[in-house]
Amino acid sequence: MFLKWKAPGNRRNLNRAEVVDQNFRHFVEHYRSENQTALKMPARDLLELFESQMVSRQLDLMARQLRLENKVFYTIGSSGHEGNAMVGRLTRTTDPALLHYRSGAFMAERYRKRPEMDFIHDTALSFAASAEDPASGGRHKVWGSKPLWVIPQTSTIASHLPKAGGMAMAIEHGPRIGVDLPVPPDSIVVCSFGDASANHSTAQGAFNAAQWAAHQQLRVPLLWVCEDNGIGISVKTPQNWIEATFSNRPHIRYFQADGLDPERGWPVVKQAVETCRNLRCPVFLHLKTTRLMGHAGTDFEIRHRVLEEVEQAEALDPLLFSAKRVMDAGLMSGEEILRRYEALAEECLQKARGADRRARLTTLEAVQAPLHQRDERRIARRAASQVPQERRTAFWSRLPETGDPRHMAILLNQGLQDLMLQYDNSVLFGEDVAQKGGVYTITRDIYRKLGPKRIFNTLLDEQTILGMAQGYASMGFLPVPEIQYLAYFHNACDQIRGEAASLQFFSNGQFSNPMVVRIPGLGYQKGFGGHFHNDNSIAALRDIPGLVLACPSRGDDGVMMLRTLMAAAAECGQVSAFIEPIALYMRKDLHRVGDEGWCFPYPEPGRFIPLGEPGFYGEAQAGLLVITFGNGVPMSLQAARQAGVAARIMDLRWLLPLNETAIIEAARQAKRVLVVDEGRYSGGVGEAILALLAQQDTGAQLQRISGADCYTPLGDAAGLVLPSVEAIDQAIRSSG
Repeated sequence: MFLKWKAPGNRRNLNRAEVVDQNFRHFVEHYRSENQTALKMPARDLLELFESQMVSRQLDLMARQLRLENKVFYTIGSSGHEGNAMVGRLTRTTDPALLHYRSGAFMAERYRKRPEMDFIHDTALSFAASAEDPASGGRHKVWGSKPLWVIPQTSTIASHLPKAGGMAMAIEHGPRIGVDLPVPPDSIVVCSFGDASANHSTAQGAFNAAQWAAHQQLRVPLLWVCEDNGIGISVKTPQNWIEATFSNRPHIRYFQADGLDPERGWPVVKQAVETCRNLRCPVFLHLKTTRLMGHAGTDFEIRHRVLEEVEQAEALDPLLFSAKRVMDAGLMSGEEILRRYEALAEECLQKARGADRRARLTTLEAVQAPLHQRDERRIARRAASQVPQERRTAFWSRLPETGDPRHMAILLNQGLQDLMLQYDNSVLFGEDVAQKGGVYTITRDIYRKLGPKRIFNTLLDEQTILGMAQGYASMGFLPVPEIQYLAYFHNACDQIRGEAASLQFFSNGQFSNPMVVRIPGLGYQKGFGGHFHNDNSIAALRDIPGLVLACPSRGDDGVMMLRTLMAAAAECGQVSAFIEPIALYMRKDLHRVGDEGWCFPYPEPGRFIPLGEPGFYGEAQAGLLVITFGNGVPMSLQAARQAGVAARIMDLRWLLPLNETAIIEAARQAKRVLVVDEGRYSGGVGEAILALLAQQDTGAQLQRISGADCYTPLGDAAGLVLPSVEAIDQAIRSSG
């Protein structure tokens, strides 16, 4: 509804922030209540909501003003969305919240529940990119707070929705397997977003996943808050689109609330929160809002919207509705409201100017610090720890280390079982991993031994799988999600790049998403399945700051590397990806049929391979150093024997970060260096190694073999794209 009042002259050439501010002042100054009316909500709730709304507004106005002085670096404001203060007030500080960027009033209400914390001060530090910002340490303007359980979100559209769903499911799952949740078991997860974001494929996948879970009678205490202002930057949302799309979706309770008028919106928001908490089900709260001052400070919307539309949006300012309710109820006079409004304006400006004088990040080391929180000693202690022998004896019919040497698939299977026995909070999930045991039987028998509470199948959606992993990690689990093939990972890359691996960075190390993502990949399956089952592109993974990327070439190494990665996740919140070379799963022989040269004993409990430590075959004095990984290791060993050349083979094992010191040291002992990279020519590991060695000028002759810049075709033609033993043999001979 529109308030029936006449705004002062809204001329086209006026700054719209000034117009919004003048409109509020003019309305409060001239409004006269005809009859005092009884409130339909508690007076204290209305007054404090109104205060939070005014605080949020003044922070927006301050940001616009000080941006011109280069003292503020963020101007996407909350103006028009102040109705989300009701959600902040009616939820608890122990209800994890993943928030839309227009959540200033919500945050003001969360802060109100912790009087020792100063919302204006902290937000001013964030706007100023101060290193003292308690949310991100000056790395980004995010709504976040460890004490208030607000998990910082970046600006990627809807990317936080899968994580929210996983978090809600984890809250219900935790007590079933004895995981010590960091929040009370009756907590709900709050996840807010805009109406335009609801159309994103990531959001649609998240809605579907929650419905899918609820359809199976799983409890999902998730409160989605769609803040509908009718426009996404400059693109209008069709009228009634959100209601038509979400009001009748199966297994989702839908509520539509007025986010402009607090007295009308309050009972609906309250009912939505209570329904989610009591029934433990997905709830979609459709909160009607408006957008004021454009998308951001740089958006001069008067250039792409007609003036009448802008003025209509400004007439829906929620502060006008709140002020009217407050004055109608006789809780404050117009003069009192304006005095408080002015006092808040002055407080915001003073604290913002103070924040501008506080320390900022001034060194690369300080900026990167949250990405390098790995404590090698703690990781080593945890990786070397062992499950009590009597427990392992009861679990295994025959201890794996007493068996014969086996190929990679069996060793990884045994290693995963041991690790899930060791880490009681670990869960393994993905497509077909449970009863079937995975496409390549790597998870065989785990379902039979540990049951559906520890290993379970997911729907066929990689974004959901990785989002669930983040949610579970935030709730005290140690997730081991599987992405069925490396090519499938690219469908959901941003769940790792933009969300999981970035959380420690954007929260200044306060939050983390510990997980070990298993990804069968690389090529050489005799051309079976073509590109989607023979993907050798790892550039997208190597481009993710903070990620650890591992790739074993043999089964015993794989077990020991998994022990290290699980320890790093448990001790330091590490996000890692573990590439399992599919072609090596069943490989037994190395040089001739029946030699079983690529079968190895199961490594004794307590043995592990430290992060970054490479493996070597041959003597350092060989003269020829072959640097490789994965399938390249056995191929290089074969090629060196065929060529009759003494060579030292360096198995990198760890592809991110590269152990540059070890690479340089090994290269300085060699006359020739051949890099065998089964990734692609452009963007592969080989590029980084050659650049490193060229910069160091080791004096060694440098050569490279890599995959082609091409998708992997079907059948024998795959051999034309991927490196081969013959190509390596030829390179070794030619460089001799």
